[in-house]
Amino acid sequence: MIRNAAIQDLEALTQIARICFPPNEAATREEYRDRLTVYPRHFWVLEREGRLAGSINGPATMEPCIRDDMFENARLHREDGDWQAILGLAVLPEYRRNGFAAQLMEHVVVEARRQGRKGCILTCKKELIPYYQKFGYENRGVSQSCHGGVVWYDMRLQF
Repeated sequence: MIRNAAIQDLEALTQIARICFPPNEAATREEYRDRLTVYPRHFWVLEREGRLAGSINGPATMEPCIRDDMFENARLHREDGDWQAILGLAVLPEYRRNGFAAQLMEHVVVEARRQGRKGCILTCKKELIPYYQKFGYENRGVSQSCHGGVVWYDMRLQF
């Protein structure tokens, strides 16, 4: 089941981030609290057997590419934004290889279309480019984002 995240999910979401991302890339508890407060309609979780198995989240924005400050400042969210950004997709290791990440990705696309966005944007590491291309995302080249000290690639799905 996919649903909107709630503030009651904060601890579980923070734990998922610690497990799924390197420390320099994981959102902090405070960043998740801000995201859940500012854009709860853009933060989704996947439940399996009563447990949070994964999540996906990001603000709506007028910008066609992700900037580093979007990770740290939830208040940059624009409900009327043209683009649905994806700042994080995470599925706990024991739930991987079951299509749950794909379900979350597809859910965001459906929601972004329903909300009248132009498309979705995300950044990813080089080795994940083919994964996101399967969903129709186009590689736009090396991103200006250097979140966590990593080289990222801008990916865009335009409707």
